[in-house]
Amino acid sequence: MDDGLVVGQVVGGKFGDIIIRQKSGTDLEIGDIIVSEENGTYLVLQVFALQYGSQIQDRMQQMMSGVNMEQGVVDAQFYEPEFVNYVLARIKPLARIYRENGDVNIPKSLPPFFNKLRLITNDDLSFLQKEDDQIFVGYIRSGSKVIKEAQVWLPAQDVFSHHVLIPATTGRGKSNLVKTILWHMLDTNKVGALVLDAHDEYFGRNTLGLKDHPNARSNLVYYSPSNPPAGASRLTINLQSIKPEHFEGIVDFSDAQIQAIMTAYRNKRANWITEMMLTDPTALEMNGDSRRQGETAVSTMMVVQRKLRLMLSLEKDEEGRIYSRHEVFESTTRGIDTVNDIIQHISDGRVVVLDTSRLGDVAELLVGNIIATGLLQKYKDAKTTGELDRMPVATIVIEEAPRVIGEDVLTSKNDNIYATIAKEGRKFKVGLTAITQLSSVIPKTILANMNTKIILGNEMKQEREAIIASASQDLSEDDKNIASLDKGEAIITSIFVPFAMPVKIPLFEDVVKSRQQYITKPGKTRVF
Repeated sequence: MDDGLVVGQVVGGKFGDIIIRQKSGTDLEIGDIIVSEENGTYLVLQVFALQYGSQIQDRMQQMMSGVNMEQGVVDAQFYEPEFVNYVLARIKPLARIYRENGDVNIPKSLPPFFNKLRLITNDDLSFLQKEDDQIFVGYIRSGSKVIKEAQVWLPAQDVFSHHVLIPATTGRGKSNLVKTILWHMLDTNKVGALVLDAHDEYFGRNTLGLKDHPNARSNLVYYSPSNPPAGASRLTINLQSIKPEHFEGIVDFSDAQIQAIMTAYRNKRANWITEMMLTDPTALEMNGDSRRQGETAVSTMMVVQRKLRLMLSLEKDEEGRIYSRHEVFESTTRGIDTVNDIIQHISDGRVVVLDTSRLGDVAELLVGNIIATGLLQKYKDAKTTGELDRMPVATIVIEEAPRVIGEDVLTSKNDNIYATIAKEGRKFKVGLTAITQLSSVIPKTILANMNTKIILGNEMKQEREAIIASASQDLSEDDKNIASLDKGEAIITSIFVPFAMPVKIPLFEDVVKSRQQYITKPGKTRVF
């Protein structure tokens, strides 16, 4: 090895916690990836902690510091200081690579004692090869240094059917990451997605967005309740599409209220919501011995009507017709086929973005519940008929995931469709892409089912502990590493990657501009 490339040398430690002495003049960082050359193989290791080392005792150093500061001695010098004071790095093995065939194995041995180490290069990452139907996530990152030649691609069908978790605090680049993933999802018809866009930020009405993808016309479908742009559809869902089970795990109803709802559904079927909203509760009053029962029915009906009115923003006009203030839910004949159309788009491998920015939390989750329920049922039916293998994987992108898969939600309410998909959806090629700031409030059983985690920066220790405990690789020494992740820096831990990969997520705007440059230059056919 060229001594000019050396950054350190093995001086002790144990497996999983190897100690190296940093070479004078180099500057190792938390998260740096380094290489130990061995016979026919090389060991890939990562720095997880840094500390000072010295040949001078601590008490002597403290005395010298005091003399220097308190008495103003400025010419205190060490003889050959690079030998006296130095930095020690603690590193852990990530993978062992065999040069002959590029095989990647889990390391089970230590590097040779006193072996010299160097920073990783693009040539060491040649085993990262893009294959068909993969999704681009970012570039390999060593500390804060980005190796742009080493791109990280994930197998789309495997990753999204086995669920994805994107945990991070605010401002660490969650939305940028999701847009980048969806952008590359538009390159293939192998994955369909339902995106509940609570901030109307993914399509890009007035800025760069998914609409600027070359395949947007064929692979992207956008629904909005307010002035949809040319080529988009109005988000209108008929009240007849809503069934009582769609409220499960979303809204709390008492037993009496559930009974009233089920009675209305049995009597009126598709029109049950409209009929309930138009019913005069006082007409339910009874006389004689049934008076108390009648009063209870009146009270129950009034509470159910109030909940439906608040959740769905329903009002009654002067002519006695039911309408929705945010114009999403419709009581006439409009929007009858919207849910089925969306499900068909997803099962055709398209990305469907729903602008839910005008909806409240409950209404947004209800819309997702209606579509997700129908989608899972369609995929279950396809498995029964033997057609599932020919269908693309489907994923549901949900922000603030604890709203539907949080521990308090799932203990106080029945399992909703999101929890059902998290637990058994992969059998039917339906997955969740959950975005959250609070991983610790998601049950461990669901976290364990999220087989790919793209971890962005998080300063909250409780959240880091929850992520580390459920990671697909051993991240027990990465607590400080995760806390120090800057905006756009991430760690990918997944059963579909050979080791926990540190990556840099590119800016979405740069991704769009790069694609546009390739399209405009003659002879350029490379897919970014």
